[in-house]
Amino acid sequence: MMTPPTSADDSSLAFSTLTPDQLLDALESVGLRPDGRLLALNSFENRVYQLGIEDAPPLIAKFYRPRRWSDAAILEEHAFTAELAEREIPVVPPLLLEGHSLHHFADMRFAVFPRQTGRAPELDDPDTLRWMGRFIGRIHAVGALKPFVERPAISLQSFGIESRDYLLQHDFLPPELLPAWQSVTEQALEGVAHCYARAGQVTELRLHGDCHMGNVLWSMGEQPGPHFVDFDDSRMGPAVQDLWMLLGGNPEDAAIQLAHVLEGYEQFHEFDDRELHLIEALRTLRLIHYSAWLARRWSDPAFPLTFPWFNTQRYWQERILELREQVALMQEAPLRPARL
Repeated sequence: MMTPPTSADDSSLAFSTLTPDQLLDALESVGLRPDGRLLALNSFENRVYQLGIEDAPPLIAKFYRPRRWSDAAILEEHAFTAELAEREIPVVPPLLLEGHSLHHFADMRFAVFPRQTGRAPELDDPDTLRWMGRFIGRIHAVGALKPFVERPAISLQSFGIESRDYLLQHDFLPPELLPAWQSVTEQALEGVAHCYARAGQVTELRLHGDCHMGNVLWSMGEQPGPHFVDFDDSRMGPAVQDLWMLLGGNPEDAAIQLAHVLEGYEQFHEFDDRELHLIEALRTLRLIHYSAWLARRWSDPAFPLTFPWFNTQRYWQERILELREQVALMQEAPLRPARL
């Protein structure tokens, strides 16, 4: 394994002061009475905990990574989820405590959420896919009403070019693989640009932004169905960004899945078919961005422990092969929904 350089986005001290005592003190500072029960949840960008509360159900506390978002950008996310919840769309907005959703304690910023339980959706079920499509359509119908001002857009520049440049500038690539990775990444970014050109001018709206199944909880309780959680990556972008992660398997299966999703989606929001040209382009941008995200966070002690395979020779060899596949896929005709 290569020894990575120190990241310019040094995260080594990001959460070093967040001790259990400080965490409990932070909750008490906004009028809550934690009973000492504490469970760390699966989150790396931020730190998220389930906390027991005296004489009340447990709550979820999210402590935001310093310097990632401005207060205004976090509050814009909170306002979006509140806007969705007001329309009875099943999202989980932060609680208003002492009149605020974003709180400061010592050098940390945090928000508190009600606990939402559920399981991962079963995406091999056509009814589930249509249900997911309906709720994403409802989210997008609200997201299209006005733009974000403080939060950026998913784009070739932000996810692709800036991610590539970061990895190159900070010497994360092994020298013997650098020419191959640099060449295929350049081809991939050219392919993304070509896909956007084929799609033409598409509408950008407020998105969930990271609509993978870890951010959807399927509840069987009083409100059965999907609940969308963690809007931390919410950005402006094309609607298909929130849809393509629901698709998997071979192209035939993906075409059937897409048909079911759009059947539900278009009950609430019109889908622009030109955005189908962007599915593989957005997948490519996500792949490049993910490598850069790991690199940017590598000095956070949690990352080498959790992602020990990152920055190994094998890791970069697999990324080169992955991007070559994406280059080929972006040259093909876009995925189309099957006729059901």
